Amino acid sequence: MKKLSTAFLLIFVLILSGCTQTASNEGGANPSTIENVIKKKKLVIGTAPGYFPFEMKDKNGDFIGYDIDFGKAIADSLKVDVEFKQFGFDGLIPALQTGEIDMIIAGMTIRGDRALSVSFANPYFQTGQVLMLPKSDTSTQSWEDLDQAGKKIAVSLGTTGALLAKQIFKNAEVLDFEDFPAASMALTGGQADGIIYDEPGVRTYELMNADSVRGVYDLISSENLGIAVKLNDLETVQWINSFLESYKGSPAELESFDKWFKNDSWMDEVAND
Repeated sequence: MKKLSTAFLLIFVLILSGCTQTASNEGGANPSTIENVIKKKKLVIGTAPGYFPFEMKDKNGDFIGYDIDFGKAIADSLKVDVEFKQFGFDGLIPALQTGEIDMIIAGMTIRGDRALSVSFANPYFQTGQVLMLPKSDTSTQSWEDLDQAGKKIAVSLGTTGALLAKQIFKNAEVLDFEDFPAASMALTGGQADGIIYDEPGVRTYELMNADSVRGVYDLISSENLGIAVKLNDLETVQWINSFLESYKGSPAELESFDKWFKNDSWMDEVAND
C-alpha cells in the first residue's frame, strides 16, 4: 500500500508539473501589450488628428496636442520610444485588433458597444456633445430647432457625435464625413446646417474660425474619454490605470492642460489643411 501511494503521489506531481508548464507556455505565447512594448522598446499609438486640442498636426507635420503629450508621458514612463500613427477615427479599433498599433489615444469615448471590441482603462477626461452652426445662423438655439425635413447634420464618421446624431434626429438628414475638419468644411461651405461634436473641439474650432461658425454649448450628452487596448488585456489596463493615478494632476499634466486648454497661443502652430 505504501509503495502504491508513493507511486501515485509521484504521478500526480508529474501531471501537476506538466499542467503548470503548459499554462506557463500558453501565457508566454500571449504576452500583454505592456510586455511587448518593453521588449521591443517602442510604443505605437493610434490617433486621429483633427480633434482640437487633443490631437493635431503642426505645420511641420508633427503630432501635437493634449493626447500627444499624454502618449509621450506613457512612453517616457516605460523608457521606450514612441510612434504615433494616423487613422480615420473609424479605422482605429481595426488597427488595434490587427496589432498595427499598441493602444488608442484619440479622445475616444468609453462606450458599451466599443467595449465588446476593446478594453478601456479608467477615464482621463470628461466632455460632452454640442452643436456647431454657421455664423450666419443667428436663430437656431438648440439641436431640436434643426430636426426638420430638409435640414442636414454633418458628423465625423465613427464618433460618439455621429452615433448620437443618428439617434436623436428623426427628420433631419445626418451626413457622415471622414473627420471633423471635413465635416466643418461642409458646414462652412453650405452643405450642412449643423454639426454634432465634442465640446472642446467645437470651442477650439470656433476660436480659430470665429467669423464663420458659432457653438451652442448646452451639452446634449456627456461622456468619458479613455485609452483603448486589446480586448481583455487586463495587465495593460491595470498598468495604465496605475500610471493615470500618478500622471493626472502632476506638474507635467498640469502644464499640458494649461497649454492646450487655457490659452490659444498654440493655434498658430497648427496646419491649416
